[in-house]
Amino acid sequence: MSASSRTLEVAVPSQLESTEAQGTSAAEPARPGPIEHAVADQNLYLIGRPTLKKFLRYVQRHAVNPTAQGTLADQWQAAKEVVRSLEREEAGVADDPPRGKMGPEYDPLLIEFLRDPLVRHGFNTVPTEVALVELDRLVVSQKHIDLTFVRQLESKLGPAPSREQIFRFCLPFDHPQPPVKWRRVRGDKYVFVSPSNDLRFLGVMPLEPSHIKDYRSPGNLVGVVGIAVGFSSNFLNAIYAENRLVLNNGNHRAYALRSLGVTHAPCIIQHVSSRDELDLVAASAVRSDPDLYLKHPRPMMLKDYFNPKLHKVVPVHRRVRQVSVRFEAEENYAPAL
Repeated sequence: MSASSRTLEVAVPSQLESTEAQGTSAAEPARPGPIEHAVADQNLYLIGRPTLKKFLRYVQRHAVNPTAQGTLADQWQAAKEVVRSLEREEAGVADDPPRGKMGPEYDPLLIEFLRDPLVRHGFNTVPTEVALVELDRLVVSQKHIDLTFVRQLESKLGPAPSREQIFRFCLPFDHPQPPVKWRRVRGDKYVFVSPSNDLRFLGVMPLEPSHIKDYRSPGNLVGVVGIAVGFSSNFLNAIYAENRLVLNNGNHRAYALRSLGVTHAPCIIQHVSSRDELDLVAASAVRSDPDLYLKHPRPMMLKDYFNPKLHKVVPVHRRVRQVSVRFEAEENYAPAL
């Protein structure tokens, strides 16, 4: 069995987090709908820290009208100088970020949130807490922000959200499902497509026949291997490791809150005591280069998204997320024991 995911540039409506579940049943996967006229989104990309080569490649691949490479290189070099200054002036600013306790006014919301099966089953690998975090002090690994999606989030939240609205925005427990379509494209391959960037391969699920209901079996089942595709919990989630808070999920939510003037927000925090535990729960970018986020004197931080000297806004082609899964089965004989 193999699984792969990628983002395709196609023309579809921008509904990264639809409030209406539009999924289809496993028995009758839906056929992809007709492609509409292309629309551009606005993406904010951090410059000066990702390499110049990665920045140029990103613009070349995704921009509707790519800027000349010489101009892009000049912009990147200017941002690099700002980064060097921050490394001197703000060295250690990411260390020892405060974590505020949730007051008793949050108790009803916390009780409901902690009952969520996604919390109980998805955040039980390392010690976990829910706390208030200072958004500007969060270390980030995501280099770009979809500003079109952010505007959708802001419109849902409103200009002056209440404490309860902010909590439910950061730690939702209703889990509305974004639109998704999937189908079998050949005997051993299935393809899932969604406008949500959160669509992903969730792993393999060993199932017993008793777990399968209301589905006509092609034979007498003895076991089922499920190849799971879906969406993550989508909580505002950070990892506390080596005295730093690294944003693990919810970059767009954090950006939307900060742009509305919210400075502190509820966050589910996973406490990591070793690099081995970090490998279990961190995003791939952090796993591949942990020192960049945990040891660098001035790593990328959420507040850098709002520094006009450190980012470039690029009109990009609208894209959809595609996850493909493929399985393989063998039948043969082995010597009897």
